[in-house]
Amino acid sequence: MLLDGKTAVITGASRGIGLGIAEAFLAQGAKVAICGTSEGGVSKAKEHLQGKYPNGEILALAADVSKSGDCDNFIAEVIKHFGRIDILVNNAGITRDTLLMRMSESDWDAVLSVNLKGAFLMSKAAVKQMIKQRSGSIINMSSVVGQSGNAAQANYSASKAGLIGLTKSLAKELASRNIRVNAIAPGFVKTEMTEVLKEELRDAILQSIPLKRFAEVKDIADAAVFLASENAGYITGQVLAVNGGLYI
Repeated sequence: MLLDGKTAVITGASRGIGLGIAEAFLAQGAKVAICGTSEGGVSKAKEHLQGKYPNGEILALAADVSKSGDCDNFIAEVIKHFGRIDILVNNAGITRDTLLMRMSESDWDAVLSVNLKGAFLMSKAAVKQMIKQRSGSIINMSSVVGQSGNAAQANYSASKAGLIGLTKSLAKELASRNIRVNAIAPGFVKTEMTEVLKEELRDAILQSIPLKRFAEVKDIADAAVFLASENAGYITGQVLAVNGGLYI
């Protein structure tokens, strides 16, 4: 198995892409620590994961990645429980979509605080352990709109573009410690967020995707498994676009 014996931390893993990545990592032999903002959400996610992988080692805690204290405490619990951290997936993210003229300062701050600052805080907390081990892999979840931009998503696009800059900077900073840092930029993925789109909008989006389908969560999870594994041992500072050709 590609991740046998590895310990992985995944933020925003109560549902959607984060939960799918946790499943994929468990299937590949990893121990996983997941977090989300809701106690009920992470408990439900752990129950789901334990049902699929009864022998899997799973730690699930509530944590707000926009707060440094929560990040530090979560990482401390992971190290206490598992003894090490091999993989960090900064997946936690929110949206507050609206046109620039209608976007409030609080909408801007909330999205940047969770999506970008959260990745900074969690990376800072986890890297201390990775440096001690002289090994690690960090994966930041960017987005196709972080590469292309999108109307009515100035805050979200800025946060995801910022993650690309963070990825490249940390890759250069941490390479000497044998810590790789990469990003995944998904396109449209079949999740609760896309299920609520109106049919005509979904059809218009599909027409713009050369592969003519939305990504499955598994498509993103498989990319995360690859970047976390030794198969990507000479890859750092890169953005792996998983978007069906939407942005080339």
